[in-house]
Amino acid sequence: MRLWPVLLLAAASFASAQGLSPEGWWKTVDDKTGRVKSIVHITRGGDTLSGKIEKLFRRPEEIQDPVCIKCSGERKDKRIVGMTIMWGLHPSGAGWDGGSVLDPANGKVYSCKLSLSEDSQSLTVRGYLGFSLLGRSQTWKRVLPEEVGKAVVPGS
Repeated sequence: MRLWPVLLLAAASFASAQGLSPEGWWKTVDDKTGRVKSIVHITRGGDTLSGKIEKLFRRPEEIQDPVCIKCSGERKDKRIVGMTIMWGLHPSGAGWDGGSVLDPANGKVYSCKLSLSEDSQSLTVRGYLGFSLLGRSQTWKRVLPEEVGKAVVPGS
């Protein structure tokens, strides 16, 4: 029995798994309320990933086009839609690490790491201070490019 077809198939599967990427559009889901908050577009620049808010889902009583009043530096009082909230993530093992994520609700920047589900349809985003064990995770859901412009029902 020849092993090369089996080894070739295994190598192709490994290469395919390594090619999985969180690049694309994601519905962010609040880990406390379960409510859909926004659509974030994750892109690659060189060997790092960054994410920008493309769309917000706001309740009628909320400001519809908010600015980041609690942010500091260059983001202070800037529109949240269009803002880069995630940057500097590098491939690390089975995920991405070494980056930062901004929570526009409180203006704080946290260390960040990402892990993609096996089917590439869910993304775990972990923000933390100091150690990864001391933080919060959200699970975001992939959105197809043609769905980005359509209304997405908050909470779905």
